[in-house]
Amino acid sequence: MTTNADTIFALATPPGRGAIAIIRLSGPGVDATLTALGAGGLTARLASLRTLRHDGETVDQALVLRFPGPNSYTGEDSAELHLHGGQAVLEAASRALIALDVRPAEPGEFTRRAFQNGRMDLAQAEAVADLIDAETTAQKAQALGQLDGALSAAYAGFRRDLLKALSLVEAEIDFPDEEVPDNLARTAGPVLDQLAADLRAALADSDRGRRVREGYRIVLIGETNAGKSSLFNALTAREAAIVTPIAGTTRDVLDAELMIGGYAVTLSDTAGLRDSEDVVEAEGIRRARLRAQDADLRLWVRAPDQGQGDDPAAAFAQTEDLQILNKADLGAATPVDGLEALSVSTTSGEGLSDLHGWIATRLARDLSGADFPAVTRERHRRRLVEALAAVEAGRRALDLAPEMAGDDLRRAADALARVTGAIGVEDILGEVFSTFCIGK
Repeated sequence: MTTNADTIFALATPPGRGAIAIIRLSGPGVDATLTALGAGGLTARLASLRTLRHDGETVDQALVLRFPGPNSYTGEDSAELHLHGGQAVLEAASRALIALDVRPAEPGEFTRRAFQNGRMDLAQAEAVADLIDAETTAQKAQALGQLDGALSAAYAGFRRDLLKALSLVEAEIDFPDEEVPDNLARTAGPVLDQLAADLRAALADSDRGRRVREGYRIVLIGETNAGKSSLFNALTAREAAIVTPIAGTTRDVLDAELMIGGYAVTLSDTAGLRDSEDVVEAEGIRRARLRAQDADLRLWVRAPDQGQGDDPAAAFAQTEDLQILNKADLGAATPVDGLEALSVSTTSGEGLSDLHGWIATRLARDLSGADFPAVTRERHRRRLVEALAAVEAGRRALDLAPEMAGDDLRRAADALARVTGAIGVEDILGEVFSTFCIGK
């Protein structure tokens, strides 16, 4: 267990006026601090009402809980002060704690100490931050699964397979004169083949976790006056975009955050695609093209008066995108072959419910149902790439020089161990915990 010399504190509830405010403490000086405040002798994990005082002044009447280490969130002696939520109370409590040599915590410091003290691994620590930020049921479920150790268990399984293969390789190298079967190292081949296949499958699925965590990106594309902004307003249920009969009204990308079918969605309205001499509109069109290229799904909005072959948006539409045959109240747009289409009218409301249901079905298909726990961060994806490259290199070397394969396999095992923080974590701790809120 890591020993931290400092005792820290932080507000664990949202700032601002409220009925209750909770201050958390952790570190070797917790018991002395509670005694100094008039809350000594507490029974572990039992809430006690105490009058907190410092320098002869009453700070507050509070419920106080004490959690002795190592059976606490951080693994250290910890405590919680359940105070009244007024700003004056919080300021008085903070002044008293600082005077007692308890310092304010840094972002993520509580969870960092939990990691350092073996209460969770690095992937689980990241899940804590994701759970705090979760706004949808899918984000919550994904974070809880990772916090429960699903992702860590998957990486541990990969690493066990690597170590099994590595033991076969090194047995032949280290004990050439012993009674070791000939070509023992080559029996690691099937193990590595299966592992490489598993890593490729995990990488192929690596975008799913990002989409759940950050939001599935849906972009409306089409010519000017196709009705994109009207559809954007209909889907967001508010007048978010300016709608006029003038072509080129939308000149920038407009984003809205939605929740559809339990999943977070970023919906983007874009400038109509056409050739323009207007500098401002041309910049908006450039941004629209970039957003269309990066989208997870494009909704190609088409009006009845538009032909099949002259729409610049056709260059961005992909096989599994959706055509929106808009302005159905004015006539039937001609669908482009090879792409699924829905008729919609933002004026009459025709087709909007069907469109919402279609998007929800697509989200469920793209974001759920995979066997491998979702890769939620770019850091994880990079480690998978490194591990796969090393496994493939080791597999190629196996038939030529087993001793060379051993180096590659150790490199792959190290890459996977970095996800959970089993080795070599000092260089990434700052990256992981800098995104945490104070008090976690």
